[in-house]
Amino acid sequence: MDLTPLAVLGDAPAGDTNPGDFVPHVVAWNLTRRCNLECAHCYISAGPEESATDELTTEECIRIIDEILAINPAPMFILSGGEPLLRDDLATIASHAAGRGATVVIGTNGTLLTDKKIAELQAAGVSGVAVSIESLDPTYHDRFRRGHGSLEAVLAAVDRLVSARLDFVVQTTLTKGNQDELTELVDWSAERGAVSFNAYFLVPTGRGARLSDLSPLEYERKLEELVDLHVKYLGRMMVRSKCAPHFMRLVHQRVPDSPILRYGTRCQCGVQYSRVTPDGKLTSCPYMPLPAGDLRRESFAQIWNESELFRALRRGDVGGKCGRCEYRTVCGGCRARAYSVDGDYMAADPSCIYEPDETRPVIAPAHAVTYGAPARAELPWTAAAEDRIKRIPSFVRGVVVKRIEDYARREGHTRITADLMREVRQKMPVDFSKRLPFFAQDD
Repeated sequence: MDLTPLAVLGDAPAGDTNPGDFVPHVVAWNLTRRCNLECAHCYISAGPEESATDELTTEECIRIIDEILAINPAPMFILSGGEPLLRDDLATIASHAAGRGATVVIGTNGTLLTDKKIAELQAAGVSGVAVSIESLDPTYHDRFRRGHGSLEAVLAAVDRLVSARLDFVVQTTLTKGNQDELTELVDWSAERGAVSFNAYFLVPTGRGARLSDLSPLEYERKLEELVDLHVKYLGRMMVRSKCAPHFMRLVHQRVPDSPILRYGTRCQCGVQYSRVTPDGKLTSCPYMPLPAGDLRRESFAQIWNESELFRALRRGDVGGKCGRCEYRTVCGGCRARAYSVDGDYMAADPSCIYEPDETRPVIAPAHAVTYGAPARAELPWTAAAEDRIKRIPSFVRGVVVKRIEDYARREGHTRITADLMREVRQKMPVDFSKRLPFFAQDD
């Protein structure tokens, strides 16, 4: 029995690509450029002066959702902005996607998350919320986000999410001004009950192009600190980097048994992941301004399968030291940063200090079954168990099926039932448990 007839990328793409080998497991969606704040690093330069002009209509959003679901019936949608809560139809869009089998999460600055809005999102089927906290010092946070009182508002929103029992993620963009707060921010997030802490590393696009980035040496030091925190909170809260895939090199070196290495760890932008802009352009990720196509003129499937940008990213022929590096299938560098800095999305990631050792063989991913792998069952599953597994987002389903069947064999079970799945769920580490929605690429 094959629970998901989805072909998926192998760990080291080579040569030309077959469109059927790639599945849009995660779609980040910037629904609007409107925002009540004007953050210093915003990659789409959102703010209070933006209008709804040229935004995709509700009907266009629903059509695009259905086109994506026709390719993958169980993707994850990350609905963000700008500030997505400024769209009056957010609950309608979320409800349509969630009601048809997608996992839906919201990315927000948190300042507009009232109790009423949280209840509305829960009623629409939203699985969780990601909020941005740049510092626990209101002077820094409010200045960075250009909104007086914004830290106080987002901290109050976190309390509301906790009370509503809606899972949440804390996201922080590391800069020269807040890098020394990393450990404090992670500890605070764990204490509040976050399911994940995402440390973003600057990609100089949008307003972020005006900011000074960390040096490659500072990247390495912060990533090493992040690995320590990743180990500290394993099984309780996922700690990881975003837009700095060389984090995976350090995890591979220092924590080879970490479940995070079940990712097809190389950047999945344009491979298993893409982004929709407010006006309907499809790009490989939120930090890549280069469009692969226009969803107002072409179908999602047409762009996803035929775009030369996506085909190039899937071939994976990266250049410079990234292309020579023995960790190229584990890391591969950030393609958006290469494009922003050098104008070439296949160039080396300029933020990495590591020098390849070309005498070593290419480092293989640590696990045979990774996120995004098809869910191929070897034991019989009851109808109720199959129904439950189909509710899990496609990108983690293969890993979860293997974990459940491995557990069943160890315990002497010969078939998978819903009761057995509930038993396994209680024993799984946090990244495979009820908090599944937050362990994908997001914006």
